[in-house]
Amino acid sequence: MAIHSETDIAPALLAWYDRHARTLPWRAPPGRVADPYHVWLSEVMLQQTTVATVGDYFRRFLARWPTVGDLAAAELDDVLTEWAGLGYYARARNLHKCAIQVATEFGGRFPDTEEALRELPGIGRYTAAAIAAIAFDRPAAVMDGNIERVTTRLYSIETPLPDSKPALYAHVEAMTPARRPGDFAQAMMDLGATVCTPGRPKCMLCPLTDCCDGRPIAETLPRKKPKKAKPTRRGAAFWIERGDGAILLRRRPEKGLLGGMMEFPGTDWTETGSEALDDTGLPAMATVTGTAGSIRHTFTHFHLELLVFRARAIDEAAPDNCTWCLPEALGDRALPTVMRKVAKAALSG
Repeated sequence: MAIHSETDIAPALLAWYDRHARTLPWRAPPGRVADPYHVWLSEVMLQQTTVATVGDYFRRFLARWPTVGDLAAAELDDVLTEWAGLGYYARARNLHKCAIQVATEFGGRFPDTEEALRELPGIGRYTAAAIAAIAFDRPAAVMDGNIERVTTRLYSIETPLPDSKPALYAHVEAMTPARRPGDFAQAMMDLGATVCTPGRPKCMLCPLTDCCDGRPIAETLPRKKPKKAKPTRRGAAFWIERGDGAILLRRRPEKGLLGGMMEFPGTDWTETGSEALDDTGLPAMATVTGTAGSIRHTFTHFHLELLVFRARAIDEAAPDNCTWCLPEALGDRALPTVMRKVAKAALSG
C-alpha cells in the first residue's frame, strides 16, 4: 500500500507485524493483550539490557515468582541474587518495592494508566507507556531505542539525541493508533530490531519504505552527541579466608552503586595512580598472604581496576555488616558481576 501520512503508517506496520512478530517469552500473540506482570517484569529487565540476555532471567523469575504477589513476598536478597549479572541493581531493588506496593495497595493488580503507573517505584515515562499500551491497550506513546531509531529515520531528524526527543515523542504520539496501540509499539520495536537496524538497515524489507524521508542517509541516523571518555578508578579487594575455608562478605550500602549487594571487603574506588593499589584498608581482623592478580570491569560511567589480595583471618568474628560464606555457596549470594570476577581471580590465582 502507498503511504502518504502518519495515519497510514499504523495499518501498514500492523499488517507487517501480524506476519513477522518476534516470539518472546513475555509477549502475547498479535491481537491479544499481554499479562501486565509479564510486561512490567520484562520491561524493567530490558532497560540497558538485550533481549537475548533477558530471556533466561525472565523465565527464572517467573518460575520462582509466578505472580506479583509472590515477588512481593520474596526476600530482597533472593531477588538480588536472581538478578545478579543483569547489572543496574537499583532496578532490582525498585522491582521488589514496586511488587510490594502493587500487592499491598492495589490488591495485586497493576494500575492501568500511565499517570498511575509512574507513581510506582522504578517506573518512568517509557516503562509506564509500554505497560499502558501493551498490557492495557491504551494509546500511549512508547519510546525505546528501537523506536527512536525508526522514527528518526522516518522523519529524517538530524538533530542529535537526546535533543531530538521532544520531536520524536510528538511523531510517535501522532502515529500511535487508538486500536491495537500495544501491537503498534511492539511492531515498531520489532522493525527496529530486525529491519531498521543500527548498522545497515534492510530498507528493501521495510513496510514503511515508501514514506521514509531518511532512507538516503539512514545509516547515519540517529545522530548522537560525542560521549565523554570514561575515567578509570582503581582499588583493592580482599579475599579473606577463615580457618574452615569460609570467605568474608560485606553488604554494600542500600543507596548508591550496587546498593544492597554483597561484596568482598575492599578499599574505596578512586581515580588515582596505580601506587594506590596496596592493602591499605584491610580489615584489622585479617592479614595479607599474597595477591591473586587484578580484574577489570566497566560500569556505565567509569572503568574499574581492582587488585585482588589474599588474606587470612586472625580473628574469626565477622566485622559489622559482614558475614562468612563457604566458597561453594557464593553462587547463592547477591554478588554483582564485578565481585564474581574477583572470586574467579581468587579461586584461580
